[in-house]
Amino acid sequence: MNNKPSKHKTIYYNSLTDDVVKSKQQDFTLPDNYQIIKQNIPNYVMRFLATGFAYLFTYGAMHVKVIGRDKLVKYKDQGYFIYENHTQMLNDVFMPLTLCGWKNYYAIANQANWGIPVIGKILLPYGGLPVGKTIKQAINLLKAVKALTKENAHIVIYPEAHIWPYFTDIRPFSETSFNFPVQANKASFVMTTTYQKRKYGKHPKITVYIDGPFFPDTTLTKKQQQKKLHDQVFHQLKKRSKMSNYQYYQYQKREIGG
Repeated sequence: MNNKPSKHKTIYYNSLTDDVVKSKQQDFTLPDNYQIIKQNIPNYVMRFLATGFAYLFTYGAMHVKVIGRDKLVKYKDQGYFIYENHTQMLNDVFMPLTLCGWKNYYAIANQANWGIPVIGKILLPYGGLPVGKTIKQAINLLKAVKALTKENAHIVIYPEAHIWPYFTDIRPFSETSFNFPVQANKASFVMTTTYQKRKYGKHPKITVYIDGPFFPDTTLTKKQQQKKLHDQVFHQLKKRSKMSNYQYYQYQKREIGG
């Protein structure tokens, strides 16, 4: 790892679970009767257009290199989950469209994202699955995921929850989201975004690794299956994150009382 990160910016945090990027709509909340799954003509039109933009942005503008995409191709006609580290505002949203297929891609995201102009108002309504803030919303999410997995959807989850731009390590996350593949008995994949030093320029090269599949161990209890999957995914993310060798942002923990 390059110990001399770019002086572009230093981001300070109190704990590894902080939300270091906040929007004006940070407290945005959807109504309890929000329709999560929209299967209509506007849905397909927006997905098709978004996928075209995703290819241009991911590979044309960001020059992302993806290693291991063939692992997903083998499961293109089956439902699965992808666990991804969260370090890019736009690419984390659009890149999976180029890998999961425009008809089957969904992503579980915090409701604050629905308050973001363009992405939240135009794109997320057609592929986003909002994390519940109330019991009713949580139940609606569970029902939606269950219905989508029966239709062989490809669902992306950001277990770290909050975006840390260009962060080169993996932050701790809970076992909660691993309830989804356990309940559906579906495969899980790991998608790790890493950063490498370019020969020219300050912006790092982005390399994404895809690993898996990992399956629930049905010889264990549901809770034990969740924990085992969590540990497998976390360890794989940590392993791949070591492929980063350049820090575009420097992250620094605040001193107590600072």
